Amino acid sequence: MRWAALLSLAVLVPWMHATAAPVAEGVRIEGSEPPEHIRASRPRLALVIDDLGQNPHRDQRVLQLPGPVALAILPGTPHATSLANKANSAGKTVMLHLPMAPAGGPYAWRPGLADEELQRRLDEALQAVPHASGLNNHMGSEMTGRPSAMLALMSELQRRHLFFLDSRTNARTVAAASAQRVGLASLSRDIFLDDDPSPAAVALQFQRALALARQQGSVVIIGHPHPSTLALLERELPRLEAAGIDWVDIGQMIATRSNRAMAAHGRNGIYR
Repeated sequence: MRWAALLSLAVLVPWMHATAAPVAEGVRIEGSEPPEHIRASRPRLALVIDDLGQNPHRDQRVLQLPGPVALAILPGTPHATSLANKANSAGKTVMLHLPMAPAGGPYAWRPGLADEELQRRLDEALQAVPHASGLNNHMGSEMTGRPSAMLALMSELQRRHLFFLDSRTNARTVAAASAQRVGLASLSRDIFLDDDPSPAAVALQFQRALALARQQGSVVIIGHPHPSTLALLERELPRLEAAGIDWVDIGQMIATRSNRAMAAHGRNGIYR
C-alpha cells in the first residue's frame, strides 16, 4: 500500500517525494526545481477542503484545483463514493471527513456508544469513502476531548495505516496527542479559511495563513467549498510560487513536521 509505506516513514524522513496531480504553471510541488537544499528553506503549505460529496458542481471545482489539495469527503452524502473514485483517479489525496459529536447521523462517533458500534461506524464510513488515506473530524468538539475514545480511534487508524488530521474544533482536544502517543502519522490544523465566508474575510485569512507559514515554516489550512473560498483558491494558489511558498501534500507535511503538535489559529488567532 503506497500510503502505508509513506506514513511509516513520515516521522523518520525529513523530506519525501510523492506523486501529485498535474499542477498549473507557477505552482511548486515536490520533485520540481530548485535543488533540495534550496527548497528546504521555503515555507510549506498544505490544503484540505472539508464537507465534500454534497454538491457536484463545487466538488468538481475542488477537483480542478491545480495542485495537491486533499479532499475530505463526508460519508453518506449523495456523491461521496463517486467523488472519492474521481479524486483518486486524479491523483488527489482522499480523506474521510468523519462526523463526531455534536454531529449526528449513522456514521457519527458519539459519547456512550459501545466500542463495537464505533468500530462498525468507522468501517462503514471508510466503505462509503473509498481510497481514503486518512481522516479528519467533522465537528467533534464533544468527542475529541475524550482520551479513551481518541486513543481507540488512533490505535485503529495505526492498524489500518491511515493518518489523522485534527481539525481542532475543541480547544481541549486530545486527538493529536493521542495520535502521537501511539506513533500515528498526524497533523493539526492551523487556520480555517472561512469561518466567515465573506470574500473579504476569506482573503484576509489566506494572507494570515501565508504569514504564519513564513513565521513557523509551515501551515495547514482547512477550507470549505463556499463560492468565496473556491474563487480565492482558484485565483491565489497559482501565485504561491511567486510568493515563495511550496504547496505540498499531506504526507509531505507530516514529514515536514515530524508529528509535532502546533498551535491552532482561528479567525482571531485563537482556537475555533
